[in-house]
Amino acid sequence: MRKVNEALRHVLADGVERLGDPSLGIVTVTAVRATNDLQQAVVYVSVLGSEKRRARSLRVLERAHGVLQRNVAAELHLKRTPQLIFQYDETVDRALRMSELIDKVVPASLPEEHGDETPDDR
Repeated sequence: MRKVNEALRHVLADGVERLGDPSLGIVTVTAVRATNDLQQAVVYVSVLGSEKRRARSLRVLERAHGVLQRNVAAELHLKRTPQLIFQYDETVDRALRMSELIDKVVPASLPEEHGDETPDDR
């Protein structure tokens, strides 16, 4: 399934790039998780911009669902072409939040563990 998911991600990333819809914005297909029976595939995407931009981009992807599904069928020749479900990938948002929390807990003014010595101090 890992190979199928990666092949789906590659085909869908190319398909999204070729859509050419200016209202889509900057979208990256980050991962795809298909069910074992290939009935469905959740397509995780990241979108550059605000929450409003994210919602608009997801609507565009839903409208382009048929085109993208045909691309998958034509390029991969799977036993079954999965129904595509687009979902925003919150991984980047979570990573940014974690980084902000770490920055609040660990003050930037603390000296580095080994980098605060001068040659004269040794």
